[in-house]
Amino acid sequence: MELPAPVGGSSLTIRNLVKEYRRGEPVLKNINLALPTSGVTAIIGPSGTGKSTLIRCINRLVDPTSGEIWFGGDNLAALSGADLRKARRQIGMIFQEYNLVERLSVIENILTGRLGYLPFWRVWLRKFPPEDLDRAFVLLDAVGLGSDFATRRA
Repeated sequence: MELPAPVGGSSLTIRNLVKEYRRGEPVLKNINLALPTSGVTAIIGPSGTGKSTLIRCINRLVDPTSGEIWFGGDNLAALSGADLRKARRQIGMIFQEYNLVERLSVIENILTGRLGYLPFWRVWLRKFPPEDLDRAFVLLDAVGLGSDFATRRA
């Protein structure tokens, strides 16, 4: 399969991605994927097929064994240190269940991705900038939850 060349912006292109936790036993084997710059994409499949490992490779919670992960013009698989931290600022991820803060509302859990951009006093008082709140509601709608879920506890 011929994949398009990596482009700038927020497109995601994965080329020949391999992840092995044990040598010679790949969890991901030569994954090739090109996603558009907008829209919603679902990765579905039975338990144990590598969906979580794929996501963890994309956001670099685990290092891929080999391959390329192009996002916003950068090969995430080749980044480290400050460059990786800078690229991660463009990637949002909301974990399912075990990484949610149960005492916070759904919208507050979404806004935790902005904590590194705000002064401590704003976080402490939960005074998020209006543009962050607006974006959080847009993201909530994008995943089909709507504003009805915003104030519910996670």
